[in-house]
Amino acid sequence: MPPRAAPAPSGGGPRGRGGPAGRGGPPGRGGPPARGGPPARGGAPAVGGGPVTPGGALPGSHVQAVGVKRPGYGGQGRPINVFSNFFNISLPEAIIHHYDVISPSEKALPARLNMDLIQHLQTVDAVDVFTPRAVYDGRKNMFAARELPFGPEGSQEFSVCLSDDANRRSPGENTTGRGPKIYKIRLTKVAVINPEVLQRFILGQQSHDNNVLTALTALNVVVRMEPTMKYPFNVRSFFTDRETKDIGGGLVLWRGYFQSVRPAIGRILINVDISTGTMYKPGRLLDLCLEFLGKPGQYNILSPRSGMPDRERIRLQRFISGIRVLTTYAGDHGRKTPRVVKKLSATGSSDLTFSLRDGTSLTVAQYFQTLLNRPLQYPNNICVEVGTGALIPLELCVVPPGQIMRKQVPPEKTKDVLDFATKKPQDRLASITAGLSVLAYGQSEYVRQFGMTVEDTAGPLKISARVLKPPNLKYGPNSRQPTITPAHGAWNMVDKRFWRPATIDRWIVVVYERQQRFNQQAAQDMIQGLLTSCQDVGMRMNDTNPIVSWQNGQGRIADQLRAAGNDCFQKTKQRPQLIVVVLPDGGNDIYTAVKQFVGVATQCLKSSKCFRAKAQYYANVCLKMNVKLGGINTIPDPQSVTALTDPRNPTIVMGADVIHPAPGSDGRPSFTALVGNVDSDTAKYVATSRVQASRVEIIEDLQEMAKHILVMYMRYRQNAEKKTGNVAPTRLLFYRDGVSEGQFKQVLDIELLALKNACKELKINPSITIIVVAKRHHVRFFPSNPGDADRSGNCPAGTVVDQVVAHPTEFDFYLQSHGGLLGTSRPAHYNVLYDENNFGADGLQSLSFALCHVYARSTRSVSIPAPVYYADIVCSRAKNHYDPQGTVDFSDSATQVDSAQVEGVLEAFKRGFKPLHANMASLMYFS
Repeated sequence: MPPRAAPAPSGGGPRGRGGPAGRGGPPGRGGPPARGGPPARGGAPAVGGGPVTPGGALPGSHVQAVGVKRPGYGGQGRPINVFSNFFNISLPEAIIHHYDVISPSEKALPARLNMDLIQHLQTVDAVDVFTPRAVYDGRKNMFAARELPFGPEGSQEFSVCLSDDANRRSPGENTTGRGPKIYKIRLTKVAVINPEVLQRFILGQQSHDNNVLTALTALNVVVRMEPTMKYPFNVRSFFTDRETKDIGGGLVLWRGYFQSVRPAIGRILINVDISTGTMYKPGRLLDLCLEFLGKPGQYNILSPRSGMPDRERIRLQRFISGIRVLTTYAGDHGRKTPRVVKKLSATGSSDLTFSLRDGTSLTVAQYFQTLLNRPLQYPNNICVEVGTGALIPLELCVVPPGQIMRKQVPPEKTKDVLDFATKKPQDRLASITAGLSVLAYGQSEYVRQFGMTVEDTAGPLKISARVLKPPNLKYGPNSRQPTITPAHGAWNMVDKRFWRPATIDRWIVVVYERQQRFNQQAAQDMIQGLLTSCQDVGMRMNDTNPIVSWQNGQGRIADQLRAAGNDCFQKTKQRPQLIVVVLPDGGNDIYTAVKQFVGVATQCLKSSKCFRAKAQYYANVCLKMNVKLGGINTIPDPQSVTALTDPRNPTIVMGADVIHPAPGSDGRPSFTALVGNVDSDTAKYVATSRVQASRVEIIEDLQEMAKHILVMYMRYRQNAEKKTGNVAPTRLLFYRDGVSEGQFKQVLDIELLALKNACKELKINPSITIIVVAKRHHVRFFPSNPGDADRSGNCPAGTVVDQVVAHPTEFDFYLQSHGGLLGTSRPAHYNVLYDENNFGADGLQSLSFALCHVYARSTRSVSIPAPVYYADIVCSRAKNHYDPQGTVDFSDSATQVDSAQVEGVLEAFKRGFKPLHANMASLMYFS
């Protein structure tokens, strides 16, 4: 027997990709939204009908929808034509047979192993049963173009063995007398699918039900089967090594292709996009480990005897746990079946002992010396423990190519990934079109045998879009140009004063850069730059000579900031209103600690940016400082956004989000945030956040959170705006970020009820509208006429699409509200789930576009409405609502595997979570 470690405690290990999707999910309801509406006049004919005119037919009155049924199509804005990354696909005409796949003796197996078993079953073990071959999703679903001959029971069990040689065994199992592993697979017929249900659904004559969902799932499995068998895959994407980039640290990027069959208005489409896969670098595991640690070739540093620190070992373990390796000690070819790395040993091969069955003890190094007839090259290096418990020296493991890393990319590699993934619009469209040759739908036996064809030769779908007019924005009355109209999603602050500038009586500066690098003169230049910019935008800084202190970033940041505040108190007998912190490059830890400091507004600056900084830099800093101190930068002109600013219908706009721990961080909690405006101009926002169970998407404490925001809204209207009469909102718009389509019903069942209960508690009764805003989808639009593109080659800010690629029955639209910068812009996808305010398409589209212009941190429109953007920031900052010297480990990288331990950790997180300081509760501290 090979050496084995003690058995691991039972409990949930890191989840594979086969579990419930985070913000995605299965296709149709449950996949990342990718929908839109009918083609321009004279476009491709709808499936099963004549040409679809703009607008298309509205769903029939008998049709049930999860959200709001489409009330009509928008007409406002300048019409343009755009290409989209969709292609027409025909519906199969024959009945599809659906089978349930069960491996009764097995736990959940990896999807790749499942695919290999079914492939073996169809091509080796039971060819006569599977002619033509069925398609399989790697989990529970198999679909066949003809009924499989299983007799009257409709069920059959098969035994599948992947080994080609019954006598072949790895040395690890040689002494057990076991033969190769046999898997039992039972297939049971569960349904027949008539594609006619999809035909009715896309024509708006059929409700979205399980039949529609299963039919869409079947079509997706058909188009994915061929590439899934050939290439590494990840749910809806697969990756090829045609285009790769080595980014160091043991990682290689591969270009991939995403594909998803989508229902659209009057037709079925396939959405194709490029994607990026992060792969482990193939080759010797030993070299991969050294490259990750940044010490290639230094083989002895992996030895605890040579002083390998424990934290380095744990960091490395985090990186390689879950990786599949082949072992090289079983003859020339090594072991055929990969083994999964669980963890790393704390000691080297020559110090790890285990007992043989006869009671004698051996070290791991001695065992392998006997097995290999030669000593290990690095006997003091640590070993990997694989899933079976065996301990194997690193030098005897090889990483096969094409292995996806399913963890968070290290932060220092994020830029490399973005550089590889970012393509200009025309390049991206060309890459997508070229990808059709890799997808090769016409050559896929599966696509052909199901009677489907993809119109890939016709090129990407051309559709009608509209460019909405941006709202006018108002600045302070002392501005040279008090009202402006943004152009191309941007405007500038030259000669403009804030709508409501803040006043700063006391502030201090704390510098964490070395004094030799950032001296007294540099500090004075920075102070002068800030003073000048504040004056330009109308902010009053009454203290022109703030206290400046230099501190060591290795110290306790909170104590240092408190001490600097005390110095101010000694001088002025009052606390500072603002602490400006100058950070060194790479000062992320200090930045995090500063964000955890409570009670006083803080503003961080990078020392490198402050050297000879242009006025524009300090102007941008002022945007953030003003709102942190209670000011308002700009408001939408009430005349241009009457839906938001109608005094007879006071409106509160909320944004909500949930953030989940990084992949592989099981046991970390999720954080939730709710943000809402308090003013009549929807420009000033307050926030609240909570901690909840890991990876739970629905907000558990929404009732309490909504009640808090509503109270703040009514209090502000009464006290700050001096409104008389009813200060309660009559309309409540709830923009919800990041919910997958499969969870829409939960939002309606749980979160809508929470909002209504919060209103009931406060004895108010606003009309509620719920809109889900999604960014995690693969729909892209490309200008068909170069004259319609902005400077980056993207569609202009304000491009809205609610035709051709939209949902056949539900109220949804795509809005690209921001100007392009780098790469291809992604439109936000809006799904209206509930609407007591009876908004029309034009009203909700222009209102949503206006809300993308009130984001205080920039003079550009942003990609999603400001309250949703703020909620996203508040969620991220919620991780810092802990005492930095406390006992809770809130880093993303800490993991728990024992389920009882996970519950205890969640309780510890809830206990340790610090609510927002009272001084910050009414301010935009998150800006």
